Amino acid sequence: MAHFFFFQLLPLLIMSLLMIPSAHANLFVEYIGALYTGVKFTDVPINPGITNFQFVLAFGIDYTASAPHTPTDGHFNVFWDNGNLGASQIAAIKASHPNVKVALSIGGDTVGGTPVQFSPSSVDAWVANAVSSLTGLINQYHLDGIDIDYEHFGTTTPDTFAECIGRLITTLKSSGAIRFASIAPFPAVDQYYTALWRKYGSVINHVNYQFYAYDSSTTVPQFLGYFNAASAKYSGGNVLVSFSTQSPAGGLLPGKGFWRAADTLKSQGKLHGIFVWTADSSKSNGFSWDSQAQSVLVS
Repeated sequence: MAHFFFFQLLPLLIMSLLMIPSAHANLFVEYIGALYTGVKFTDVPINPGITNFQFVLAFGIDYTASAPHTPTDGHFNVFWDNGNLGASQIAAIKASHPNVKVALSIGGDTVGGTPVQFSPSSVDAWVANAVSSLTGLINQYHLDGIDIDYEHFGTTTPDTFAECIGRLITTLKSSGAIRFASIAPFPAVDQYYTALWRKYGSVINHVNYQFYAYDSSTTVPQFLGYFNAASAKYSGGNVLVSFSTQSPAGGLLPGKGFWRAADTLKSQGKLHGIFVWTADSSKSNGFSWDSQAQSVLVS
């Protein structure tokens, strides 16, 4: 009788397990520090219902700290608003909000007005330098993870990029320096990031896809198509949807259908999280969209 009763309940048990949302569905990511608007961690609303709230410092760059900025072959320096977002502020926000983690995004678009080029002298040299310098920054600033946001590659091949970044993440995870890693691709650079994904996707926790790189005329159906295309490129990964609060912004904006698109993906079990570029510019509108994005995730 007990066995019969168990098998009667088994379908219900399976159904209930299938209905449990993924842990990644409650992930909110906020880039911060790149625009030097004086924004602080404490300015940003943090919904306690968000299981995993990640601040991502923008940026750590392997260029000289002083102008004229030149590549340093994997020796990273601070290029975020360290005055307002320093080690003590990071320790404080994490102590007051147990759901908060802080990561460092490396690379970025420009430094001193010129493109940040990914230009390793060799895989071995760049990885050795990057592991050493980033481990120092991770320890100094109490960081939990890294994000990869290189956008310019010069003569570097996708395979070289994949090997450098893949070995970097693998080494930092193996040493216990970081607990998670993300990547931030967009259509124009997918060939580099898909090469990385094919070989090292198992060490990448989520994909902060820059959907705001698309045109500002993007419609809800188009956005959903872009999401499905990105999910196919990074098959098996947790692709986050995104919007930008920096003007002018591309992609699908809140107020133009983003919330409808997010609700659609949520109903399909595809909403792995939301990220916002950037807290620096969200400050001017009181973080209204950032708050609403978190509400969508916890509702």
